[in-house]
Amino acid sequence: MNTTTSLLASTDWFPLGLSLKVSAFATLLALIAGVALGWVFARKRFPGRTVLEAVFMLPLVLPPTVLGYGILMLAGRRSPLGAWLREHLDYTIIFSWHGAVVASAVVALPLVLKSASAAFANVDRSLEAAASTLRQSPLSVFLRVTLPLAWPGILAGTLLAFARAMGEFGASLMVAGSIPKQTQTLSMAIYDAVQAGNDDVALMLVIVTSVISITVLVLANRFFSLR
Repeated sequence: MNTTTSLLASTDWFPLGLSLKVSAFATLLALIAGVALGWVFARKRFPGRTVLEAVFMLPLVLPPTVLGYGILMLAGRRSPLGAWLREHLDYTIIFSWHGAVVASAVVALPLVLKSASAAFANVDRSLEAAASTLRQSPLSVFLRVTLPLAWPGILAGTLLAFARAMGEFGASLMVAGSIPKQTQTLSMAIYDAVQAGNDDVALMLVIVTSVISITVLVLANRFFSLR
């Protein structure tokens, strides 16, 4: 008991707080983009739709290092966007927790997108048509009818995205690095603890990560059952 208490007191909990912050912001970004794209893919038909949807789903199957490299190519210091941000705003996502947010949002996006697309596809269109006859604008119909009906499925996908963001490692490591007290998330802290031979610390962090992930997955399953 004393050993456990001592371990809890001596463990650096910064990675836990950073992981929660990064996952929250990443999930918010994935939610906004995922709902918009999910609605488009569920309701619109246009040439290249299947290919475009496959492109957005790529983070599910591509190695995290490939995603990290892609982010570096698009927003790294040597890229046109990265160079512009650094020159005009003195800002870069490289080796900052913002980079971890971007990387986590990219890998989490497909989970929200697929859930949102399926949820919007299952909404009864006759209810939307009925609302339209009451002189409701398309935006009002979406906010008052479509979104509430699709929300359980969207929320379930959002919770899965949060859990995925919590466990992100490869892409975040390439973009943000593993800098103690700056960009070191839980997954990186576990890796560093194992590499340093601190098995007790690694086990403690693994337990914390597992408890959070199980809790999120249980909640996601409950919302999936409401669809």
